[in-house]
This record gives sequence, structure tokens and C-alpha cells, in this order.
Amino acid sequence: MPFHHLAVAVHDMKAIDRFYTKAMGFELVKVQVAKTPEAGWAKHFFYSTGAGELMAFWELHDPALGSDFPTGMSEAAGLPKWVNHVAFAAGDLGEIERNKNRWLDHGYDVLEIDHRWCYSIYTTDPNGTLVEFCLTTAPFTDEDRVVAREALGRDDLAFAPEPQIKFHRTKSLPVHRAP
Repeated sequence: MPFHHLAVAVHDMKAIDRFYTKAMGFELVKVQVAKTPEAGWAKHFFYSTGAGELMAFWELHDPALGSDFPTGMSEAAGLPKWVNHVAFAAGDLGEIERNKNRWLDHGYDVLEIDHRWCYSIYTTDPNGTLVEFCLTTAPFTDEDRVVAREALGRDDLAFAPEPQIKFHRTKSLPVHRAP
């Protein structure tokens, strides 16, 4: 089942807009302005991913919430940047390559990883959240399902083979370094 939208708070909505429209290729399609339960107000911006799903951002104007809250998904949880992230589906390796080049062209470094069952590129958005385009490259087998089920109750499973990793540094002044 597809999700409708994922919503996160921001500090700099204009930087978020540049990233998600220019570097990601999404379209800003809706804003909802409303009061918040804490007696402030907010703008809720919605971006179409082009796949029937939305990415949304809260620009909060609420004294009860303050203005010094963390906006990166992992930062907010006190975790390393690579843990909590948003992964968008890529249709093929050509789409991965086009998105990698778009990120580099817009000043974002890119981490490229062949996980040996999926192929991913990563960068960091202006919130500090890791963003990924991912292509599944191998079908899920019955053995995969069995091992995944066993992993729920065991910690002695074999490590996956080492992934193939490449770093791509933007030639212009980077907006964000790859994780």
C-alpha cells in the first residue's frame, strides 16, 4: 500500500523548497495554513514525488513549540544521520544516474552504494535528513523471507557481503557533504 505523505518540521522552508523542487525534481502542489493546537499557526507544504505520494513540511509559527527544535530525523532522535532516512523508489539504473547527476549539479555530494540486492544513492537535505533513491535489483526469495523471520529472534546470523561504495563530490561549492 502506498503512503499518502510523510511530514517533517523545518527551519528554512525556502532552502527545503529549493532542494525538493530543484535537486529532487518534486513539484510543490499544495499549502495548508492553519492554527496549531498550541495556539500558534503553521504552513503545511506538500510536494508531489511524481509517484502518487507526497512529501510534506511544517513551517511552524508557534511560541509554545519554540524555534530551536531539531529538524533532521536522526538528529531529533539522537542517532547518527544514516539511521533514520527517507528512501524514494527509482525505476531503473538510468533514473539513479540522472538523480545522482541532478544532486551533483545542485551542489550536493552523493554517496552511491550497491547493497547487492538494491542500488542506492544518498545525500542530505537542508534539514539534515538523509535522502535516498533506491532501486531493488534482485527479487526477494523464499530463503530471504525465512532468514528475515529468523532474525527477529536471533543475533547470530551471518553478516551481509560488504557493499560496493563510491563517493561523488560536487565540483561546485557543496551545499551538503555526503554522509
